[in-house]
Amino acid sequence: MEEHTSKKQSVMILIGSILLCNCAGLLGALATSTGQDSWYATLIKPSFNPPSWLFAPVWTLLYVLMGISLFLVIMEGKKGRNIRIPLILFAVQLILNTLWSFAFFGLESPLYGLLVITPLWVFIFATIVTFYPIRKAAAWLLVPYIAWVSFATILNYALYSLNL
Repeated sequence: MEEHTSKKQSVMILIGSILLCNCAGLLGALATSTGQDSWYATLIKPSFNPPSWLFAPVWTLLYVLMGISLFLVIMEGKKGRNIRIPLILFAVQLILNTLWSFAFFGLESPLYGLLVITPLWVFIFATIVTFYPIRKAAAWLLVPYIAWVSFATILNYALYSLNL
């Protein structure tokens, strides 16, 4: 019976981890407006700017991967591993992730977006580095995320430069 409860608890932690990350994304989406009449639509965009429809599915997938990564680390913590610092780093990057949408879209400022996305990248990297010794798969699951944020940083800088 205890094993069954443990599996149920694990499933709940997995679902909670994925929901937490997706909730951060939903909060950020509150500030995001990219429609035809939005401020974003008026910006001069670089040639490599992806179509607007691509962002929602990419971010949803990334938030799911982040949630699974978080779950794997939490489960290692349940085995007695010290996960305090990695979880703090994860929390900070998740907060910065949400704040970026408010800085870039909410304040309509590519400059403020850059001021948030730069430390976001650093905290994602630090999270990957600290997750790796705890659970390698957890670190690898964050690689698409840092790759996308690297691209987003370049895009954010291009938008800033083109719209001074």
